[in-house]
Amino acid sequence: MTTNFVKLEKFEGGYFNRWQKKMKFLLTTLKVAYVLNTGRPLEMEETTIAQTREIQKWDNDDYICMGHILNGLSDSLFDIYQSSASAKELWDRLEARYMIEDATSKKFLVSQFNNYRMIDDRSVMEQMNELERILNNYKQHNMNMDETIIVSSIIDKLPPSWKEFKKSLKHKKEDISVEELGNHLRLEEEYRKHDDTKNQYTHEKAYVMVDGKSGKSNDNMDIDGEDVHDNNNRNGQRKRKRGSCFHCGKPGHFKSECRFLKKQNKEKNSSAQKDQLVA
Repeated sequence: MTTNFVKLEKFEGGYFNRWQKKMKFLLTTLKVAYVLNTGRPLEMEETTIAQTREIQKWDNDDYICMGHILNGLSDSLFDIYQSSASAKELWDRLEARYMIEDATSKKFLVSQFNNYRMIDDRSVMEQMNELERILNNYKQHNMNMDETIIVSSIIDKLPPSWKEFKKSLKHKKEDISVEELGNHLRLEEEYRKHDDTKNQYTHEKAYVMVDGKSGKSNDNMDIDGEDVHDNNNRNGQRKRKRGSCFHCGKPGHFKSECRFLKKQNKEKNSSAQKDQLVA
């Protein structure tokens, strides 16, 4: 009496409800799941050949069923439950032990979802995916929640910088699904990334215009607040400031540049030299 054991994820004590469903599906496919709900046929003092075959079939199916269940347990759990007399006894022992722990897991999942809050430092879509994983665990535990409530709860969990977008979602007249909400969040996040990149480029460009060759920085200004570069001529000399001469009173030059003063000084110097020669 041989059978090929199908490889299944080993049960190690967590998420029993999910593992049990997978195991039940496997046993049903093998057509041996009935032994979990149907007792062994009674042996009569006088049994017919058909009854004998029915008993033999049940014993064989029970063996296969229990073998697959034990094969689906981790080594440590296998050692604990291998002494079970039948597949049903083994099944009932597992349910009695781990159904209670699943109830605790349900409370943990509810707390995990209710206390989840998104933050600005992480991608909103990454956090949305984490929430969806929690909700998938809800389904594994047969925990049902109205989708409208789920959507509303997720909107409330959006980070502080999404305050205005949160308001726009709440004011939508039509109900949206979790999948549709995910699409809205993905598009909004892509838009925000594009907008941030654009603003950063504009800021950098403005900085170059101020501090680069295309602009004027404070380093190019003299103490009078005038642009040194703008006041330079081709010879690199500062342009002369125009005002009235203190000597002759004419505009357009300073006293140090006055031609009349220079002429007078020249005449005085010449006269002084003549006086020295005569003497």
